[in-house]
Amino acid sequence: MTGPGFEPDITTSTARFDEALEQLAVARQTAPMASNRKVLEAALHLMAAPDGLDALYARVPAMETKGVFTNGDWGQPAILRPAIAVRTLRQGAPDFTAIEALSELRLLAVAMGDYRHPGISAEQARHFLTQVTALNLDLLSGQMSEADRERPQGLGQIVNSLYQYLLNRLGYESILDSLVNEVRRLLAQRPIQTGSIKQMVGQIAKCLFDPEIETEGMDRAARLVSALFGPTKGCRDDPGFTVYGERLAAMDESALADEAQDFAAAMDKTGMVSPYHPMLLRHLRGHWDDLIPLALGLSITGNDVLQCYQEIVHKLIDEAIHPETSQAVYGLAMFLERGGLFTPAVASGLWRQVELKLCATACNTLTEAFGDAHPPRVYLLSGVMSLLGQPTGVGQGNNPTCQSVIGLSMWAFNDADYLLQLVAWAARDDDVIMRFEGHQITSQHLEPGLAKEPPTDVDPVSLILVPHLDRIYAEMGRLCGERDDDLHRWINPEMYGWWVGHAFLSVISHETGKIDDYEHFIRHFYACYHPYYNGNVPVIHPQPAGIVATDSGGRMVGRHAIAIRRVSLDRLGEMRIYFYNPNNDSGQDWGQGINCSTQSYGERQGEASLPFAEFASRLCVFHYDSRELGDVSMVPETDVERATELGRTSWAASYEKDDEPSPQ
Repeated sequence: MTGPGFEPDITTSTARFDEALEQLAVARQTAPMASNRKVLEAALHLMAAPDGLDALYARVPAMETKGVFTNGDWGQPAILRPAIAVRTLRQGAPDFTAIEALSELRLLAVAMGDYRHPGISAEQARHFLTQVTALNLDLLSGQMSEADRERPQGLGQIVNSLYQYLLNRLGYESILDSLVNEVRRLLAQRPIQTGSIKQMVGQIAKCLFDPEIETEGMDRAARLVSALFGPTKGCRDDPGFTVYGERLAAMDESALADEAQDFAAAMDKTGMVSPYHPMLLRHLRGHWDDLIPLALGLSITGNDVLQCYQEIVHKLIDEAIHPETSQAVYGLAMFLERGGLFTPAVASGLWRQVELKLCATACNTLTEAFGDAHPPRVYLLSGVMSLLGQPTGVGQGNNPTCQSVIGLSMWAFNDADYLLQLVAWAARDDDVIMRFEGHQITSQHLEPGLAKEPPTDVDPVSLILVPHLDRIYAEMGRLCGERDDDLHRWINPEMYGWWVGHAFLSVISHETGKIDDYEHFIRHFYACYHPYYNGNVPVIHPQPAGIVATDSGGRMVGRHAIAIRRVSLDRLGEMRIYFYNPNNDSGQDWGQGINCSTQSYGERQGEASLPFAEFASRLCVFHYDSRELGDVSMVPETDVERATELGRTSWAASYEKDDEPSPQ
């Protein structure tokens, strides 16, 4: 047993581990699937002993050759994911914590050049470990949380010791640098929800100001912290709201202009909004209104919109811009830059939103999620501003509501006044009305759809509207009854709008559940969307499509709804598809070298992109206009073969085997 106050003897524990390792090696000679549990139990004892981690580090080659990591994901270290590793270590059962800890010791040996592994390079191993440790910055000081201390068998202390071991060898600077890179990568996608990102910046700030941690030369980290907590001269020392309010009151117009310019520059550079920024905007209102465009960082276009619709913009600032809703400042700025108010119905819809009386259900939901520092309508209004300004910034995380979320994004981009109508119905009436093939659907009394529980950790609009949309989508499916094709063919045009293509192709046969003529599907997709073969017709409105998401090993995770936004040549002359993925992070590794880019190939903020063939290899359904179908015969066989080969050697393999079950 291990636990508080228990310190195993290093000699005994090492001998016990070596014996278990030899027994496993013998057992695997006749039973390849023999359990490694005794090795893992012995490893936990050894980890708790003084110098136990050193002993295990020295035995990394033996653990590998004798099969400790085989028969599971740990046998392929290149497909392991840092975020999952963190949960396994800090929340997993003892056996899982043990094998994850051993795996990280193995990767440390690879990263340090003490062991060569055929499945992962030293650079890859170091990157993985720096990400894992960056996600556990709360352990940098060596202090454990109550949850860590309460873990059975002393697992909390074991994990804490492991991280100190990793940090001492990798160096604090590389960990902080990795975290800064991760924060910047996420911010480049301009998400609406930045709470978790701001928490990471807060962790970086704690490290920078901890005298026990060496952070000299971490200028990039310091700039990131400054952008959030002190981007201007007036708040550079993070003085707190009361003191900053007093400083604003004492500033003249020139000093206020400097503050406005610095806030706007920090916001534009990072996509984060300092909580001091709303204080400046509220101070300017009614006294220095001419400085508001400067504080929002508006171009000529954005300023023209503000001047034409000054009254509603000022009202939005008065009602919705507060330190607790600071991120809405960026949404408002982007909304003005997009010229959104030049559609008269949008301005009218926003006036209604400002005065909207929320129903009890919406009030309770918003208060539970965002607190009671302001009335619920304030949080909803701030969320509306963020969504209208950042249509590709809305994310759904792991919630099974991707169909609804791509609707929010497409409406915010293409049909904002309709989105405002839906929000009004949901928030005021606790009901949403839609039509499907002549049937009127009201959401209030429908059973839950794919999401059995309300979404959590989402933006205010998603929190209120997505449950209604999810139920309606499921009801449309029920009204379809039995049909001869994938039901998305009929639902999507009715759900999203007239601009969704009414022609439709699915790679999986509705009758057999198998892939039927993969090459035909890929060739038609090229002829519909590739400018070289469709008469150079651009994507005019975002189009919903279905992909099969795969993990970093190319294995099928599940079907997923995305929206195709545009197709264009990248800076290297390669044709790419730019799409909106409603996950909170679009930079995903889909295996086979297919890595979704978010900022390196001309992506607009919030977009992901892939080369055409790579995207096509993960596609399973798409909409198109049959009257705009290009020349199918012009599509090169090499392109078709490339896409189908990538699909067949990953997710599609199971759909082309007769003994596999049909998809549900």
